[in-house]
Amino acid sequence: MKVLPLADEAADLALTGGKGASLARLARAGLPVPAGFHVTTDAYRDFVSRDGLHDLIMEAVAGSPPDRAAAHIAALFADREMPPETAGEIRAAYARLGDDVPVAVRSSATAEDLPGMSFAGQQDTYLNVSDDALPDAVKRCWASLWTARAIAYRSANGVPQDEVAIAVVVQELVPADAAGVLFTADPVTGDRGRVVINASWGLGEAVVGGQVTPDTVVVGGPGGEIVEEHVGDKAVMTVRVPGGTREEPVPEELRRRPVLDRDRALRLARLGTRIEELYGTPMDVEWTLRDGKFAVVQARPITGLRQPVEEWNDSLIGDYLWTGSNLGEAIPDVMTPCTWSLVQIFIGEAMASLPIPGFPMVGNIGGRFYMNLSVVVSVARAVGMGGRLGAVEQVFGKLPPGLDVPLLPVSRWRIVKALLPTVVTLRRRVTATLRDMPAFLATARRRNTELRERIAAAGTPGELAELWEKELLPYYVQSCRVLEAAGRQGGNTLVMTRDRLRKMVGETDAEAMLTGVGADGELASLGPIIGLRKLAGGEIDRETFARDYGHRGPHEFEVSLPRPGEDPAWIDAQLAASTVSGERTGALLERQREAREAAWRRFERRSPGRAAKTRDLVKRWNAIVRDRETARSEVVRAFWALRAFVLRAGELTGHGDDLFFLSIQEILAVLRGGDAPPPARVAIRRATYERYAALPPYPMLIVGRFDPVRWAADPARRSDVFDARGDGTPVSDTVTGFPGAPGVVEGVARVIATPEEGDRLAPGEILVTTLTNIGWTPMFPRAAAVVTDMGAPLSHASIVARELGIPAVVGTGNATMRLRDGARIRVDGERGTVELLTP
Repeated sequence: MKVLPLADEAADLALTGGKGASLARLARAGLPVPAGFHVTTDAYRDFVSRDGLHDLIMEAVAGSPPDRAAAHIAALFADREMPPETAGEIRAAYARLGDDVPVAVRSSATAEDLPGMSFAGQQDTYLNVSDDALPDAVKRCWASLWTARAIAYRSANGVPQDEVAIAVVVQELVPADAAGVLFTADPVTGDRGRVVINASWGLGEAVVGGQVTPDTVVVGGPGGEIVEEHVGDKAVMTVRVPGGTREEPVPEELRRRPVLDRDRALRLARLGTRIEELYGTPMDVEWTLRDGKFAVVQARPITGLRQPVEEWNDSLIGDYLWTGSNLGEAIPDVMTPCTWSLVQIFIGEAMASLPIPGFPMVGNIGGRFYMNLSVVVSVARAVGMGGRLGAVEQVFGKLPPGLDVPLLPVSRWRIVKALLPTVVTLRRRVTATLRDMPAFLATARRRNTELRERIAAAGTPGELAELWEKELLPYYVQSCRVLEAAGRQGGNTLVMTRDRLRKMVGETDAEAMLTGVGADGELASLGPIIGLRKLAGGEIDRETFARDYGHRGPHEFEVSLPRPGEDPAWIDAQLAASTVSGERTGALLERQREAREAAWRRFERRSPGRAAKTRDLVKRWNAIVRDRETARSEVVRAFWALRAFVLRAGELTGHGDDLFFLSIQEILAVLRGGDAPPPARVAIRRATYERYAALPPYPMLIVGRFDPVRWAADPARRSDVFDARGDGTPVSDTVTGFPGAPGVVEGVARVIATPEEGDRLAPGEILVTTLTNIGWTPMFPRAAAVVTDMGAPLSHASIVARELGIPAVVGTGNATMRLRDGARIRVDGERGTVELLTP
């Protein structure tokens, strides 16, 4: 069969290609499809079987790059005439459409519009073709099976080149007043509850080809109403001209006028829904409008459509200032639902000091952890500390000039009234926890190991649930409260000591005098490199290293990911790199010890009467820093036990790693005999997690309502601040931040996004990144300096850089925006500045 009527029952994929089979299905269902016919794959195969053309095509594809093969094959087709019998059938079918009817001639390959891939646009279409030009247009469509793009795409997707064939659809060309594309699911978000319509004047080629910014109408919601409408500035339109089409300017009165009124948009959306019901899957539909009547000229499944997703976005609950600094540095990843539920328990126990009813202290924005600075600033002002917001910046990082912090819409009296009982309760709890803290820290490692052993030994779901209630949850809660108490001992000592010392002796000597935190006990932030030195030197074995240090890593709060101690390959890789790093670590620590002693000698000569008291003050500061870091390490160690619990729950219930996409409360319900959430809910949550995890890290500061997907798609996006109120915060042309650790260094900037890219950092280069946590510590001995977007004087980068004597500038907000990989820069850790020396 060389030619078939458009709605013929025999019009399937093999005979009429993907586009043709789809149009035949639409026509048979009574949907408005322009009249036409198919030139089948039999006609194509007959053509290429003559005079050895098929063999010549295969030789060109096998022996030349796609562009050269395509040019050669196009010439082969042009040199051959269409068989007379085929041309005769085509002309006869054309005559049945009417007298001199203009038609569209569209390629329809057997390997296009398949469920897993789309060949849209890879073969050719010819518009406004008439009788005399029809055979040549069909032949050019055949040749378009062998464009460079189509050859390369088939090769990349494993489609055998010698098995493909092409049909051609010939349809009456609707002299459209307007045309466009309709998606029966949102192609960006995957939302099946939204129909997205693009519309422009004239034929649809300007919309499909991207030459025009069309109108966009979104239909959705329970009542199927218009929920969004954007009128595009439609500058050009595709129109018919003798022998083809061309682009013309849209008349001025139509450029900004909506193409579709409400009734037509809703009618078109209903037509799209009928097509989706016919196919049973979301569809991409090309449509035309003429004299108030719609026609469908193409319909294909939407390829690559995202799974339905949930929205994890607490920025939508109010106009607040959110920061990813501080604890967000320790939790840099998109969190699974299980991790987020565990982090919420942590917040409730370790950060319960600022509860203002109705206003969240923390939030989940696109799966990432953020703190609500509007609460912090509102409380500070309510209790008379509005003039001391510099202390807030010491903890949470700098706010850019001109950023107006939205305050809570409540009175000062309401805030104070809410705080008073909390302050009294908190003081009692911290006092009691501090009494128990030494004993907890002394036994935490052994207790964690025993708990993980008992979790592994649990034989039934009920036994595991009981272990949670009686032992694991109390242990986790206690670790959280110990961290809270460790950070609160000494009042404002952590924040104020550094400032007082800098005023007395200057930046450089102050930072040197504050080092040596690990002199009276190991500093947890340095744990990985200290442990690796011990392992490399034979002081400890691998089992001891894994037990004592294996809980710390770049993703230590995310329970779905393995701990370094679970991964022998991680230990091998770190050990292989530790020889040089270990030697440099020792040299850096020794150099810093000498600098510390020299700074103290200078101070004692200058102020002998203040030396003893100042030493006591610094010793107290060191002890608090050490306790805080140790307590944080034990919270992370608790997360190792929490991960073991979820893994064992997955084994005992048969749900495996699906449980990471449930909250801890849902997991416990399953263990206690309840029904598991349906698989569809788990699939949606997994798709949501993967969607957010694929996006770049969000801005450090977010004001108001923030859409992570739209932000990531914006080529002008900022990684320092997003303000939904407008451009109130100018982009800084300079890179400045907190003086993290003093010293001036010039060198090559190595911009690194994740610790997994750490091997790109060569010794003596300057590490530039968004943030660091303990998983980055093994890189520090190689770095000449460290520069971060996020951070404050008490952040990981500051503490480790100061202890090693490496210059650091932290909390710049824009270092990774302004500094390019490989550029030469100067880092001044005393002034908190970074200067670009060469591009």
